[in-house]
Amino acid sequence: MIALFSTKIKLFVEGRQEVFQKLKNKINLTHKTVWIHAASLGEFEQGRPVIEEIKKEYPEYQIVVTFFSPSGYEVRKNYELANVVCYLPLDTIDNAKKFIKLVQPSVAIFIKYEIWPNYLIELKKQNIPTLLVSGIFRENQIFFKSYGGWMRKSLNTFTSFFVQDETSKELLNSIAINEVSIVGDTRFDRVQKLVETNEKLPFVNDFKNESYLLVAGSTWLEDEEKLLAYINNIAKKDEKFIIAPHNIKAEEILRLKNSLQKKTVLFTEKAGKNLSDYQVMIVDTVGILSKIYAYANVAYIGGGYTKSGVHNTLEAATYGLPIVIGPNFKKFKEVKDLVSLKGCVSVNNSNDLSEFLKSMYQDSEVRAEKSRITKNYVTQNLGATQKIMKTVKAILSNEKE
Repeated sequence: MIALFSTKIKLFVEGRQEVFQKLKNKINLTHKTVWIHAASLGEFEQGRPVIEEIKKEYPEYQIVVTFFSPSGYEVRKNYELANVVCYLPLDTIDNAKKFIKLVQPSVAIFIKYEIWPNYLIELKKQNIPTLLVSGIFRENQIFFKSYGGWMRKSLNTFTSFFVQDETSKELLNSIAINEVSIVGDTRFDRVQKLVETNEKLPFVNDFKNESYLLVAGSTWLEDEEKLLAYINNIAKKDEKFIIAPHNIKAEEILRLKNSLQKKTVLFTEKAGKNLSDYQVMIVDTVGILSKIYAYANVAYIGGGYTKSGVHNTLEAATYGLPIVIGPNFKKFKEVKDLVSLKGCVSVNNSNDLSEFLKSMYQDSEVRAEKSRITKNYVTQNLGATQKIMKTVKAILSNEKE
């Protein structure tokens, strides 16, 4: 019934209705299969380096990628390395048995913290190796509460845990789970590939035209209000801004454009324009923000004034950018690390943000130091994928034998 009033829920419901038929049509049971499950797009990107390595090392294996959320499935439903991309049917005993019978995975890989009890119990019953990668655990999670016995039982079905930090390992050890390795976060390997591929965006060069450039990524209304105070009232003529809002609905883009007092162009309306004449560009599309960071001098990452918290800072950090964010970042390890190292600065209000942005524009030495910190942080945290792959290779090699 909710689906009648919510497009997202409608996709959630309708997408699951066709899963089993899709698997019957596309899975060849004479070939081996690896199953990777991600909650949404962010977790998929986290697991993507592992998928790519598996496909490179074992091209004969089929890849099945499942999502919980429409926001992940709708963006990656045509992912070229997967034989099947679909929703994971709801977590019932019957669905779990039916799904696993159709897929027959040689190994199941869950990303970050996706815990589906019935699927996990069925995988355990069938002796299918099951891994949790890039896991991150916090003391306030249900697994570590006195009433969390059912969910602890689910954790005990995993063959191995690959976690991001010592705290996660200690928490798992505290409930008698010991097959835990600290390998870090696979997202570092993912974002590093952005630099290595080095895809050019000529329109950004045309827009920037030797000027100083701030890129504001994944901004919400609360972020934009604070940025506008600086752009409209303080920014110099040779400071340029690219804003990539989280919400790209037409009415929201128009609201933002009308709030700007500087000459502004939309990405979708850039054709035929002399982009160097504009001081602000609004990116009203998706999929190019990570490449735009390559041209920036400093990055503002949105979400830090919302309940869900700041968005992805690693894409900016991998290019060695000084980063500024709002105050809500405590549940993100990499952001806490970058703030502690002073490569990233958290600000509470418009005045603090304006002071930071002025200092970045005026002091190239401070900017260079923060750039060095963020770049080094990413470099020092590479390698999680290869550590995970040692176990994946051992599992798949044993199966071949």
